[in-house]
Amino acid sequence: MMQNILFTCAGRRNYLINYFKDALNGQGKVFATDQSVTAPAMVDADIAIKVPGIYANDYIKTLIAIIEEHKITAVISLNDLELPILSGNKAVIEATGAQLIVSDEQVINSASDKWETFKFIEQLGLNSPKSYIALEKSLEAIKNGDIQFPLVLKPRWGSASFGIYFPQNETELKLAYKLQQLELERSIFNEVSKSDMDHAILIQEKLGGIEYGMDVLNDFKGNYRATFAREKLSMRSGETDKAVSIIDPQLEDIGRSIGENLKHIGNLDCDVFKSNNNYYVLELNPRFGGGYPFSHEAGVNTAAIYIEWLNNSDDIDRFINYKEGLSFSKCDRLINITDRS
Repeated sequence: MMQNILFTCAGRRNYLINYFKDALNGQGKVFATDQSVTAPAMVDADIAIKVPGIYANDYIKTLIAIIEEHKITAVISLNDLELPILSGNKAVIEATGAQLIVSDEQVINSASDKWETFKFIEQLGLNSPKSYIALEKSLEAIKNGDIQFPLVLKPRWGSASFGIYFPQNETELKLAYKLQQLELERSIFNEVSKSDMDHAILIQEKLGGIEYGMDVLNDFKGNYRATFAREKLSMRSGETDKAVSIIDPQLEDIGRSIGENLKHIGNLDCDVFKSNNNYYVLELNPRFGGGYPFSHEAGVNTAAIYIEWLNNSDDIDRFINYKEGLSFSKCDRLINITDRS
């Protein structure tokens, strides 16, 4: 069956464009939209289309027109801020006949709001770093010895390591908190943060130890299927830059617990720390993340699995041959964007 896949907010995710083109094997096309025609992923797509920004009044209307004109069969978002917008318009998007591979609004909120993530993880009985959304509460916790410096400050609703600070003392904490408030007001995250700007900053204990990334895979009905883990060896601009694939039953149990209870749709990117022999879940991102290529290259072809599910088949075992001990590194490449503006 022919499948036309649309990636919205395609950005720099060229690898996903190409993984899906390979998985389609000529039985469909990969489309990409972005508000910038020079976004790198637009170059590798079969068809690239410029669209308004995600907060534009005509954004959804524009997407629907593209879906209908090009007979799109599935829509996949690659942007944290866009996820709630698409999820909130799921009915009107799927009225076109296309399948929106985005989780429901409650799932998106539990993941995009880091305070809700913290509460969700604790409800599962899993560990998460001690967290606060009020400066006064964090200062009280410091005074009582519940947490100690250094700490982590980051936006409650944030992405891509925007606005992360590591204060070493109370003076730095207060200064960083005020600075981050000002930065949020001037950033793209202002729109999502303005509903509770007085509690829009997460103050968290800083963990040491080993950092892991996981892809937790659910099917399109929200049923848990598998977890694929990697140890992060280095980071760059908020994304995994080098990693080695691992197979760890404890991490798989954590992934299963998250997948079975969150019931997200498709792939979920998850960050975990191992500190003092305990695992701590930090963040959940219900989409393909920057760490997915490491899972793919280590033997799980989620792109092909998605195509199989879109074709109403569950014959996916042939696309899962995950091996541990495989190390990979990202690298930059130049793309010709001449005459694309």
